[in-house]
Amino acid sequence: MMQNVHPAPETNEDDLYSGYNDYNPMFDTEDLENDVAFQQAAKTSHGRRPPVTAKIPATSSPRPLATGFGSKATLTSSMGRPMTGTIQDGISRPMTAVQAAGYTKAAARGSSFDPLGQARGPASPLEKKTSDSLEEKMRQLEKKVNELVEESCVANSCGDLKLALEKAKEAGRQERELLRQREQIAPPESINLDLTYTVLLNLASQYVANEMYAEALTTYQVIVKNKMFSNGGILKVNMGNIYLKQRNYSKAIKFYRMALDQITSSHKQMRIKIMENIGVAFIKTGQYVDAISSFEEIMNISPNLKAGFNLILCYFAIGNGEQMKKAFKNLIEVPLEVDYEDKYISLNDDLHTNLLIEAIKNDSLSQIERERKSLAEEYIMTAAKLIAPAIETSFAVGYDWCVDAVKDSHYVELANDLEINKATTYLRQQNFNQALETLKMFEKKDSRVKSAAATNLSFLYYLGNELEQATNYADLAVNSDRYNPAALTNKGNTVFANGDCEKAAEFYKEALRNDSLCTEALYNLGLAYKKLNRIDEALDCFLKLHAILPNNAQVLYQLASIYQIMEDPNQAIEWLLQLISVVPTDPHVLSKLGNLYDTEGDKSQAFHYYCESYRYFPSNIEVIEWLGAYYIDTQFCEKAIEYFERAALILPTQVKWQLMVASCYRRSGNYQKALEKYKVIHRKFPENVECLRFLVRLCTDMGLKEVQEYITKLKKAEKLKEIREQRIKSGREGSARSRKEGSGDSGGIKGERLSAKLKVLPGTNEPYEGSSSKEIDASYADPLGPQPERPKTAARKRTEEDDFADEELGEDLLPE
Repeated sequence: MMQNVHPAPETNEDDLYSGYNDYNPMFDTEDLENDVAFQQAAKTSHGRRPPVTAKIPATSSPRPLATGFGSKATLTSSMGRPMTGTIQDGISRPMTAVQAAGYTKAAARGSSFDPLGQARGPASPLEKKTSDSLEEKMRQLEKKVNELVEESCVANSCGDLKLALEKAKEAGRQERELLRQREQIAPPESINLDLTYTVLLNLASQYVANEMYAEALTTYQVIVKNKMFSNGGILKVNMGNIYLKQRNYSKAIKFYRMALDQITSSHKQMRIKIMENIGVAFIKTGQYVDAISSFEEIMNISPNLKAGFNLILCYFAIGNGEQMKKAFKNLIEVPLEVDYEDKYISLNDDLHTNLLIEAIKNDSLSQIERERKSLAEEYIMTAAKLIAPAIETSFAVGYDWCVDAVKDSHYVELANDLEINKATTYLRQQNFNQALETLKMFEKKDSRVKSAAATNLSFLYYLGNELEQATNYADLAVNSDRYNPAALTNKGNTVFANGDCEKAAEFYKEALRNDSLCTEALYNLGLAYKKLNRIDEALDCFLKLHAILPNNAQVLYQLASIYQIMEDPNQAIEWLLQLISVVPTDPHVLSKLGNLYDTEGDKSQAFHYYCESYRYFPSNIEVIEWLGAYYIDTQFCEKAIEYFERAALILPTQVKWQLMVASCYRRSGNYQKALEKYKVIHRKFPENVECLRFLVRLCTDMGLKEVQEYITKLKKAEKLKEIREQRIKSGREGSARSRKEGSGDSGGIKGERLSAKLKVLPGTNEPYEGSSSKEIDASYADPLGPQPERPKTAARKRTEEDDFADEELGEDLLPE
């Protein structure tokens, strides 16, 4: 009865876990097949009978308990099985039958508890998996395909489209190799369709990015025609986009409709976008009625700004005014899902609250709201300007209807901007009076609108050279809104026009402090510094402006002009070369380049640019004179005749150019033509001394009989010339004497006027081989009256200040 009961061994009481590693051989199941007693017991019911309970001590009998301070008593279960931790025949029963817990079958008695096997030392290193198996190779190949697709997408996002396409093609090749290997060892159902779909879609996208549309369409067809791809039909939208880019609108509409049929109603936004594309394609083909049906369906399902604006365009194209009104009302009623009230107003002076409100004002959500409102206002403004002349009998009435409609919507503040745009439209129509009346209506409005209207009024009066009115409205604009950069710029313009460049510069600088990107103020500040001869500061302004507007012709010209003032012709030439890359047909810039190259001694480059200037503008006297002189210097007098004849056509009252033509004939040895030309000149200008002298010389050399006649005329002309010179000299002396004696203000003024008049008389420069006399015979009376030639200084001033609009300190109309 007690054969299965074992007393607890007397061991070291400090080792509480001793004996747990001992193993009882009776639980060894390896030799059960050879155990005759066990096999016999298994065949009968003897081995399944429980032991007699009388042989087991009653529960009321004292049972020794094992504690940490006393002896241990070996307990048995009701089936006679030894308890966990008991020792039988020197072997302790294991706590579990799992070997991985660290137990052994036959551990030495008294060994320590070591389930992790730490006593055996460190584990041997893991063996590397061999990649010899085909399944492992396919797994690695699939991983490589995914990496190539990812690299292709990254390259595309970085802008390297060529590399992205190469990676996509390599991914396609590797994926096909993977398919071939997988088909050899696995059924077709085990193919990774998601990987194939990803590779093909990425390849088609990269083809589109590289504008290889034929290859992209072929790749999309492979996906769409494969029935194993459940969502392949959606890609017909991409195919429609490609046909739209290729301007094959009929096919684009076809594929859009096929895609629309395969997309369920649960994808509402995608269906709306496809319908928008269909409407745009119909607009491109001129089928406005079909486009209207698409956009109206969108506005009924889910109205948005773009569809509403396109619907207005379609109605405008077919000329339906009533439907335009209806569509405009629908446009201004499109919900933007933004808060129209200013919810970021601080109600107290708490610093923490104010900082929090300022941070919220500029968060990403607020920026999205502002962008959405700005886009809506742009659509509404454009639509109003478009339909205003078409919905009513006149432009003004139509614009008033749009303004009233806007006032009844969420965009109340936009009504004032529409009124200002109305005035701007009047200006484009050359109706200045109506523009002025419209703008004057805002003088009693709120400060922001008043400032904008006054700014435009100041600009209009400035253009009309009414500086007093321009100054008044500029002051009104500045007083209404001191932070309006346009108002400050116009104020500076009026001060500049009155000659106070220092004060004008202060206004320009204040405008820049309010808006550092106000290019008009920065440009005009540079002009003010240039006028004040503060060249370095002017150069700094124009260099900053060049950084903002790198291809602006006026800025490039001013930089070249400043370097020319600083006597740095090389830098001036560099800036002018940049300028002609922007405006290659500007004759003044080309002639200026020719002048700089001529100053530097590079005659060939100067000749090239002067010829280009003459080609684009053959009426510039300075260019004509330089080209004629160039051909005379290079001994090609016959070619110089063409230029001097054109100058004579431009200035027929100036004898200089006709004398130059005759001189070229004489220099080239064609004396007969020279004589004929001098005779023609003599008939037009009979008292011209230069012409008579050359006639006398030619007739003498050629032995002609008319020589005596021309000698007589020459003497008379010289005598008249002397008399005229004496009169002029006595008049000058008399005026000087009257000024000295103070005989009267009227005499002084008369003398000054006479002197000024003589200064503007057309002077005749000496011909290249002529005598020392430089006077023109003043007795010749031209029927058109005297047309004095502009001095070179004035011409140079005009080219620097009048050829470009901004040189006159112009200001754009605001708002545009």
